[in-house]
Amino acid sequence: MEYLIGTDEAGYAPNFGPLVISATVWEAPDGVRGEDLFERLAPVISERPERAAGCPRVAIADSKALYSPDRGLRHLERGLWATLGLLDHRPRCWRDVWQALAPDAIEPMRCVPWYADYDRPTPLDCDGEDLALLAEPLRAGLAAAGVRLVAMRSRAVFAHQFNDLIEQHGNKGAALSHETLALAARMIDPLPPAPVSVICDKHGGRNRYGDLLAEHFPDSFIEVHGEGGPRSTYRFGPADRRIQFTFRVRAEACLPAALASMASKYLRELAMRAFNDYWRGHLPGLEPTAGYPVDAKRFRAAIAQKQRQLKIDDRILWRQR
Repeated sequence: MEYLIGTDEAGYAPNFGPLVISATVWEAPDGVRGEDLFERLAPVISERPERAAGCPRVAIADSKALYSPDRGLRHLERGLWATLGLLDHRPRCWRDVWQALAPDAIEPMRCVPWYADYDRPTPLDCDGEDLALLAEPLRAGLAAAGVRLVAMRSRAVFAHQFNDLIEQHGNKGAALSHETLALAARMIDPLPPAPVSVICDKHGGRNRYGDLLAEHFPDSFIEVHGEGGPRSTYRFGPADRRIQFTFRVRAEACLPAALASMASKYLRELAMRAFNDYWRGHLPGLEPTAGYPVDAKRFRAAIAQKQRQLKIDDRILWRQR
């Protein structure tokens, strides 16, 4: 057996809300690659949500293919509740989801007004009882294919933390790379001896990751097995724990990264629901924001007077880049 890990992020560009990075870990038979899992698991997983609706199959795909403001969160929730069920998580509220996917975020959120006391029932756009029925058919399908979901974990970087990382690393591309590799290393560490293959999306157009890997795996000699536009590949570690990192364009074409994309996007959307609810509670009629630069400027101007009245520091509100 070997382990397949996929990472992806949501919220890299906005000025409001967190950057969320997620990783999923899968156990698969020797020789099965991340690119192979969609075909291997076709009886229970589809990349196309219309082929999963109304049947035990679930959609796992790039979050951009599953979510839009018009479509809502139902496709993300259907896939996430099924996979969280595989890990014996059955979230019933906003805070349960964070506890299941990003428990390290709970304490930092206590210091942010729009998260501190926020909660609401989940799922938001689906029936929770219906979603609870999806995990067992999925578990059986994975078992028949010799595949197992081992873990899912997310890292939420809130505005004040993001600003600190920019000061530390100089730019947000480097910050994303360091946070992604730190999360990947954390997921690898408890795994028993076996080959590990990690698939990450390219970070800010970067092609060279050897020095970054050396920082996060300081006891290893990093071998470069190709660096270029489509992908950059590295290998290191002893024979019984050989680790390969691949940074590639459209990593979400691999199922482990696709599920990571879904987890990141869902947590990001939950965070923005809390953010918008807080400010609209103070300013009824305020148009909500997704946090992206042009609209973020409109929203920032609209809340400026209330922000001063509430004595909310810009550092916890506004991401500098």
